Parts: sequence; C-alpha cells; structure tokens
Amino acid sequence: MPPTIIQDINQHNFHEVLRPTPFHPRVDHNCLTKNWMDWNGYLTARTYDTLAAEYFAIRSSCSVMDLTPMGKYRINGPDANKFLNRLVTRDVSMLRPQRVSYVVMCNDEGKVLDDATIFHLSEGDYRLCCQHHQLDWLMISSLGMDVSIEEETHDVAALAVQGPTSASALKLAGIDEIEQLKPYDILHTQLHGFEVMVSRTGYTGDLGYELWTSPDNALNLWDAIFEVKQKGFYDIRTIGLSALEMVRIEAGFILPGDDFNTAETAIRADRVRSPYEVGLGWVVNLDKPSFTGKRALLDEKKKPIKRRLLRLEVSGNKAPQDSFLYAGKGGKRIGTIMTQIWSPILKANLAMADVEFAGGSQPNDIWAEIYYQKELEWRVSWAKGKVWNKPFWTHPRRSASPPGSY
Repeated sequence: MPPTIIQDINQHNFHEVLRPTPFHPRVDHNCLTKNWMDWNGYLTARTYDTLAAEYFAIRSSCSVMDLTPMGKYRINGPDANKFLNRLVTRDVSMLRPQRVSYVVMCNDEGKVLDDATIFHLSEGDYRLCCQHHQLDWLMISSLGMDVSIEEETHDVAALAVQGPTSASALKLAGIDEIEQLKPYDILHTQLHGFEVMVSRTGYTGDLGYELWTSPDNALNLWDAIFEVKQKGFYDIRTIGLSALEMVRIEAGFILPGDDFNTAETAIRADRVRSPYEVGLGWVVNLDKPSFTGKRALLDEKKKPIKRRLLRLEVSGNKAPQDSFLYAGKGGKRIGTIMTQIWSPILKANLAMADVEFAGGSQPNDIWAEIYYQKELEWRVSWAKGKVWNKPFWTHPRRSASPPGSY
C-alpha cells in the first residue's frame, strides 16, 4: 500500500461520519442553525442563520463560504498540458500561468462527467477543481503520459469571498493587490506572514474571489477577513450551500448531478447529457486535436438537437419543484423542472429545466403542471414558462477591472 494512503488512514478518525474542514471551529461557532449536510465527505453548513440574510449578503454586501470540500487535484509533469487538453473539451493549450479556465470533461460517448476549473499556478503546474471526486477518471485518462496527478482536497483550505464589497473587504484584510486582478486571474501573495493564493473566480455571478491556503493557516485567514467586520468597516456574513444554490441559478450556472445526471452516475443511457444538451457548447472546441469524446460530439453536432437544459421563468407564486412540463396547457409532456428557486431580487420563480426539442426546435409554448399542498389537501395548477437565453441576473461589477469601491 502506498505510504500516502497509509498516512491518510492513520490520520482519519473513523468515529467521524463526516470530516470537519480546517475552518470548522469558526464554521461551527457561526452556524446557529446546526443545519449540516454532506459535501464530498465533509461536514458542510446548509444554512448558518436565515436563508434571506445569507442571500442578501451575496447580492448586497460581502459573503464568506467554506470551499474546502471541493475536489482538488494537482497536475504537473512534462505532459501536463497535453494531458489536460485531451481530458477536456475546451482548448487549454494556450492557458497562461496565473490564469483560470472553465472546462467540461466528457466520456468517450461525449457525455458530461463533470465541469471543472483549471488553475495554471505556474509554468507546467496546474490545479483542477471539480464538484465530484474524479481521481479514478484522471488516472485512467493519464495512461501513457508522463504526468503526475495528486489529490490535494485535504491539503488545501479554501474560502469563497463574494459580493459587491468583497474586493474592498479583502483589501482592508491585507490583500493590497486585490484590485489588480481581472476575472480569472491568479495572485500569489502573503497575508500576515503566510502564503495565500487568490483567484478572481466564483459561482455567484457577482464580483468575487476564492482564497486558497494551507490548512495550518485556515483559521488565520478566516480571522483576517472577519476582523474587517469586527472593526466596523463592512458587514461580512457566512453563507451555506442553500444560499449558493439560489445565486448560481440566478446567474445561470449549471450544477452536474442536480440539473442533470452525470455520465458516471446515470444508469440508463437516455439519462446522460452532452455539453450541447446542457448549454455548454461554447466550451467545446472541435478544431483542436483529439480529446475524449470528440468523435461522438462531432457526430452529434451534425444532427438536430434532441433536448436542452433551459433557463425557465415560471409565472405565478407556486414553487414548480420537480414539475412536469408540457407543450401547451394540458398538451404532450416535453420535460421536467430539475432545480428551482424563488428569486428575491427578481421576484420570480426561476428554474433549470430539461426540455425535449421536436425536430431540433425549441418549444414556444411551455407550461408547468404544479402540485402544491393547501390545508393538507393536494391541488394542481398550471403556470406558463418563459425561456431565457441569457443569465436571469447579471451585474457589470462582476467583470469590472478594477472593481468598484462599494
């Protein structure tokens, strides 16, 4: 058995069902609801206080979320770039050091395994971050290449700092160069004597950053950020996964495993989806050399699209959770609501919906059949859907460089 595996076994407390992150002493103190959930084997807060307060912290001030459970893999070696360019559908051959790229991984049939971000940390040294565990797929895909792949999920502590005042708050915390970062830039810096990597990335559709450091420095990083709040400069709030779910749907970002079945987990062949079917055709480059799934995607591109993950606004105030969709009120069933929220800022039901396309054309009259309970009695209503071809919500500050001072 490799020494690294033996060391991990020795360090693991088998009496713990879920592993605490390096930030857990602060997370547990702030989590008033004790509403926990599992994220990649880590104990993660669903909500800390109230969902409304956390949501508006992202959209109106500054929010902090523990990002440590995200899968993280260090990739380097002579064939590192070649390996990554074959692994993902996007052309990352020219990704410069200190830059980040959003990518998609497919299997040989051109179906989505996961989306990810590739961080080019320094020349030939990369970090790949994704929602789900993908070490086995990375190792299989690396056969025949001179590349080193190491999982570092447990070795890197991370925070997402998002919202209009995030840049201003981080500057007061001691990251003076924060205003230099453009979207998808990386900064290596020192904060109170320890190393921190800052990337201008996020999952909220707003101005925001992600901070990466050693687990030994996790609490120091947390305290440096929240000291800004304690001094009365800015309101900074912790947020959980429920608030993140709201803002990512507003921003039109997909979540593999929730918005659609991944190729790794689906049992039936008709339940998997290609990048084109989940609205990610823009990260597929069919002109680059061979990559996993290219042949299947070339064939699919020649045919009319059969279905698509659509951004759908559903009228009324009834939550269309798991609702079936129909072509016309009471017509033929054409799809399903996969995930949905009520948007406080847009005052509307927003959803990600899996919809069939007849003859390659998008339906122009979509209705949701909504079941709801009133006084212990189940009732049904119909609500019309409106397709959005762009994000439900966006703001210029997300891409402003330098970011505005709020």
